[in-house]
Amino acid sequence: MFDRDKWQEIFQTLQKNRLRTFMTAFGVFWGIFMLIIMLGSGKGLENGVSQGMGNFATNSVFIWTQQTTIPYKGLPRGRNFNFRNDDIEALIQNIPEIKYLSPKIQGWSSGDGTNNVVRKDKTGAFSILGEYPVWNLIDPMDIPKGRFLNEIDIEQKRKVAVIGSRVQELLFDKDEDPIGQYIRIKGVFFQVIGTFKPLNTNINFGGEKEQSIFIPFTTLQKTYNYGDVVGWFSITSKEGVQSAVVEEKALQILARRHTVSPDDKEAFGHFNLQKEFDQMNGLFGGIAGLIWIVGTGTLLAGVIGISNIMLVIVKERTKDIGVQRALGATPANIMTQIITESIFLTSFAGYFGLVAGVGVVEAINYALIKFGANNEMFKNPEVDFNIAVTALIVLVISGAFAGLIPARRAVRIRPIDALRDE
Repeated sequence: MFDRDKWQEIFQTLQKNRLRTFMTAFGVFWGIFMLIIMLGSGKGLENGVSQGMGNFATNSVFIWTQQTTIPYKGLPRGRNFNFRNDDIEALIQNIPEIKYLSPKIQGWSSGDGTNNVVRKDKTGAFSILGEYPVWNLIDPMDIPKGRFLNEIDIEQKRKVAVIGSRVQELLFDKDEDPIGQYIRIKGVFFQVIGTFKPLNTNINFGGEKEQSIFIPFTTLQKTYNYGDVVGWFSITSKEGVQSAVVEEKALQILARRHTVSPDDKEAFGHFNLQKEFDQMNGLFGGIAGLIWIVGTGTLLAGVIGISNIMLVIVKERTKDIGVQRALGATPANIMTQIITESIFLTSFAGYFGLVAGVGVVEAINYALIKFGANNEMFKNPEVDFNIAVTALIVLVISGAFAGLIPARRAVRIRPIDALRDE
């Protein structure tokens, strides 16, 4: 391996036809370069979607009411109905698999276009949501100032509010502390007890989260005459329990409680986040598999090119091989020389392809961060170091196999025939 004469001969052979050597090496370079670029892009896509989820509980189910489509027990189709407060206890008592249950009401939406919040001479249209404290466990938020809602707020129906970062920007001066200040929501004063920044941006309920205001669920019901109406339920399952189990049980219980036909599939709207999340992971797995298939195929084409060129080189060096055999070179010496040359060419081209690919991925990541171009669909493209090293090792092994066929052909050359070759 460290024979100086052997390496000198290898370099001389490669330099005899520089264009051929370059084009052969470029095939391998391009194969691993494209593999790294595709892997980095796939990771960027996965990071964008995954980070956009924040710490949202992916084992969650959301259920709301719609019109019935089947007559049932004397009640007509097309009937509207609402969830009620006593549904909360019914679900908790009858579904032991529930971990968190958060009833919700949306009073107003920022998309309504009507200014519903006033503070001094500033107004704005924001989403007003009645929440339970447990919502911050289902969809965790960053609370830079103050606190989130608590159970005492719910029990005492306090007029307190937690405001989004955009609400703070529009209603308060830049250096003003909003904690303890009052805002007027639809004519009723609420004290600001906290501000929040959403960690999850991919799942929205009732408009942009930054433009939302959370008030106690019970306060919204009482203050704005909602009675005991519940807008919808957010439910998470316990560890080890599929959310589909909780979803099915909840739908059955709610159907019985509201006299809905068990065959009416349209009476309830429901969204299973775990199902969607599993499908998304399957999609990313499929994308990764496709990337490896395409990248490996491109890389294999380059390796086959090296094997073919090595066959040509063996043909051109038939006489030289005959001389070496006549001077006492063993078949193992000849095979080692050919395979070493193939590995060197493959590794050299592959290394620079790997470095170039990683360099381009890092450059793209730097540009995205510098110009603020990271978004919910593509963020922080990167290449795992272990994968990069594994790809290089596979490339070296492939180079050895690429040289194996030419090497075996070389050792089959009889010295006397090689010396006669013209």
